[in-house]
Amino acid sequence: MKTGLVLVGGGLANSLIAFRILSEDPEFGLLVIEHGATLGGNHTWSFHDSDLEPEQLRWMQPLIGHNWTTHELRFPNRRRVIRGGYNSVSSDRLHEVVGQALGDRALFRADAVDVAPDRVHLADGTQIEAGAVIDGRGDPGGRHLEVGFQKFVGLFVRLAADHGLEGPILMDATIEQCDGYRFVYSLPFSARDLLIEDTYYSDGPGLDREALRGEIRAYAGRQGWEIAEITGEESGVLPIVLRGDLDAFWREGPPGVARSGMRAALFHPTTGYSLPDAVALADEIAAARNSDGPALFQLTRQRSTDHWRRTGYYRLLNRMLFLAAEPEQRYRVFERFYGLSDPLIRRFYAARLKWIDKVRVLTGRPPVPVLPALRCLFGARRKGNGANRSKTEGAS
Repeated sequence: MKTGLVLVGGGLANSLIAFRILSEDPEFGLLVIEHGATLGGNHTWSFHDSDLEPEQLRWMQPLIGHNWTTHELRFPNRRRVIRGGYNSVSSDRLHEVVGQALGDRALFRADAVDVAPDRVHLADGTQIEAGAVIDGRGDPGGRHLEVGFQKFVGLFVRLAADHGLEGPILMDATIEQCDGYRFVYSLPFSARDLLIEDTYYSDGPGLDREALRGEIRAYAGRQGWEIAEITGEESGVLPIVLRGDLDAFWREGPPGVARSGMRAALFHPTTGYSLPDAVALADEIAAARNSDGPALFQLTRQRSTDHWRRTGYYRLLNRMLFLAAEPEQRYRVFERFYGLSDPLIRRFYAARLKWIDKVRVLTGRPPVPVLPALRCLFGARRKGNGANRSKTEGAS
């Protein structure tokens, strides 16, 4: 079997690469190889309008399932509504739209056992030769990134009566703080349909799913929402990077093979949002779609390096959050941050902070103890045995 481009892994990043290429060149020779039965797994990805360029927002429109014009933040000492477009993309919609564009150019329930810049071997013995290969199979593992964790369990629910929300609640931290910074994230899909996620910025990756399902039901009850039906569930454990060795990270896995998504460390270091970086990479790959394997390797390696250098400030903030703040007091960092201006907050999510923004975030009354914060500035590491690594269940 021969084709121009093989995308190993059918998660968000590779699905967007395929969709972007085929939107410009519907007959382009490519193949997506996916271990599961569908593209995208079982996830919901969200982003702000301001995270994308206008042209990117345009070509993403077919994939957007829901859009809102405001979102809300709730903290013990602050409650705020922020105006601006907010969007969600479901894995079901991703599979439907991208799958239709792919047609028979997708192999499902297929396992890649050997990946090289110009070929892929499958577990069933099939060998696929390609002009180029991109590996998007998620976190390659290893111990080269020191991380905390953003972990969550979410329930899709249908209520017995209208919930009354005008837009999403991105963070409701008025709940009991435990296992780190904890908040509930709610997306209203209709007057009675919600996604409710119990989310933690935690030192460890463990998830007690049954306990968190109970916490979500209890939260809904406190909001006055009677759950008539649970229609679905999702969960994930995402890395929040504190520091690391990017060169060593790239040495994990097949040498010389281009990468995408989590496997290329292309995600927002603090929020864990991966869609904006996946969209930007899809644009760049589509423009270079006729390149060979070594050229695409250099392209993705350089984008990963540039992103790492550009987001060092966010890793500093992550160290302050995880190393300087007591776990149950971490909410104060976010409570203070959301007192800043709307434009600064938008630039923060888009990873486009100006130097004056960086100064503003760190000035004023500190939400964490000063001495531990200074130790973060000068490279103090967390206690324990080296770097923590994540098992990512929801990142692409």
